[in-house]
Amino acid sequence: MAKALFHKHQRVYVAPVGTWAIVEHVKPHWVKDVEEPVRIYYDCGLGRDFTTHELASEQADTVDGENWRVLRAKNKWQSMEECSRHPFPGTFPVVVTDPKDWGGWRVPAAEYDRDPNRIEAQARLITRSPGLLELAEQLVQLASDDTELPDAVSTLARRAGELVRAINTKPAEAP
Repeated sequence: MAKALFHKHQRVYVAPVGTWAIVEHVKPHWVKDVEEPVRIYYDCGLGRDFTTHELASEQADTVDGENWRVLRAKNKWQSMEECSRHPFPGTFPVVVTDPKDWGGWRVPAAEYDRDPNRIEAQARLITRSPGLLELAEQLVQLASDDTELPDAVSTLARRAGELVRAINTKPAEAP
């Protein structure tokens, strides 16, 4: 029996075509007297239906329910020729931190145009932040559990503890 792995309006990578698309329709293939569909097909608006193994969802690191990812937004203010030196001409990164692709981090077009490689690196760093925080917390836990660690590891754990405290401490109220 088949279960749908993708849902309507989900962004997927279509391997046979080599492009990203949105699932427009989920099409189960039913057989008489069987409770579940035998196969699932996905209509992505590309001229034919695709099977599950031909599609891939966006890769996302998930830490404690966090699903931060980089999406590409279309550059409305510059032509392809004006932004041909950018790493991904015609688009800029948008980091979303909400399951509905809301919220997160965006950069003004003028700032992106000034140094696109720096902004791309910032976007990658921001999306990996939940994983880095988890790593720092695990290092602090390791150091608190094991007192026989080498000095270098203890120093790293101490620095990680300071970072975790700074992240988890709420700023004081402004007067």
